[in-house]
Amino acid sequence: MQMVDLVTQYKQLQPEMDEAIQRVLDSGYFIMGPELKALEKEVAEYLEVKHAIGCASGTDALQVALMAADVGPGDEVITTPFTFVATVEVIALLGAVPVYVDIDPVSYIIDPEQLEAAITEKTKAVIPVHLYGQTAPMERIMEIANEHNLAVIEDTAQAIGAERNGQKAGTFGTMGCISFFPSKNLGAYGDAGMVVTDDGELAEKVRMITKHGSKVKYQHELLGVNSRLDALQAAILRVKLPHLNEWNSRRAKLAKNYKTGITAKEVILPQTLSGNSHIYHQFSIQVPERDDFQDHLKAQGIPTAIHYPIPLHKQPAFESVGRNTGVPVAEEVSDHIISLPIYPEMPGADQSLVIETINGYFS
Repeated sequence: MQMVDLVTQYKQLQPEMDEAIQRVLDSGYFIMGPELKALEKEVAEYLEVKHAIGCASGTDALQVALMAADVGPGDEVITTPFTFVATVEVIALLGAVPVYVDIDPVSYIIDPEQLEAAITEKTKAVIPVHLYGQTAPMERIMEIANEHNLAVIEDTAQAIGAERNGQKAGTFGTMGCISFFPSKNLGAYGDAGMVVTDDGELAEKVRMITKHGSKVKYQHELLGVNSRLDALQAAILRVKLPHLNEWNSRRAKLAKNYKTGITAKEVILPQTLSGNSHIYHQFSIQVPERDDFQDHLKAQGIPTAIHYPIPLHKQPAFESVGRNTGVPVAEEVSDHIISLPIYPEMPGADQSLVIETINGYFS
């Protein structure tokens, strides 16, 4: 059993995928080029945004978006400590200060009601994370951000295709940042990312930053980076994109099976916020005595993962660079959270084994 089975997915798409890769090899366009332009257009249409700009990774997407929003040394960026390291890493790399606010105990997503109290005269932006596959409560976040003139950069790494009240994740704020890491719901065969926005000026700025701050070759108007989405990854993602909604639906059905099948009262099952459609990039539960629980599942051949065992404010790399407003919920959840296998091609027998093993463990 696996957490994610990328080989089976490839085999299901093999004729299309092999043709797309060969098309790139035959074209000689390996960096950017027509495949990337086509992917950008197709993602923009899928998300119903005006602009989509490819870059080298989801991490780069966050950094480039912050740079485009003129976030720099001394600026404060409010976010959650309960997320993948990239969210905070890019803030620190730009010399800005990550400011941590606590998470909602039900969804594990940043709590907007604690957001306003964390704002100071140094606050420049907010990064809400659409965690595990569902959208943050963006209406309230945007209301607060607009009142204080803050950029909102949505970390949509885990939530492409998720919706809130019919609107796609990543399209509420100033910019949305997507990761196409291979294990994501829409994954490339290497690193790849994208920034999306409705702001034409910001889109042009993002595009320039990804190409060494250049609009015209060898003319550099901005301080930029080298962050280009290569043509092979673009072609691969173009094959996969039309299947995304179906894959997300399969994940939702698997999640429903888990919720129905896991009956042990000791298990805290994930919940979906009102107005959200959840695409279950992860199916994460809370359990007591997590280490023993994980060992038991491992002995039965069942893989698990912990997203995330140490809140970022407690990571050695960030202990001296952030401001913590008090995050007891994030600290508590990080001690008990554990993710179960979930992917569109997951065999029913595998899921049944997971459910039976969990119920048996607690009985």
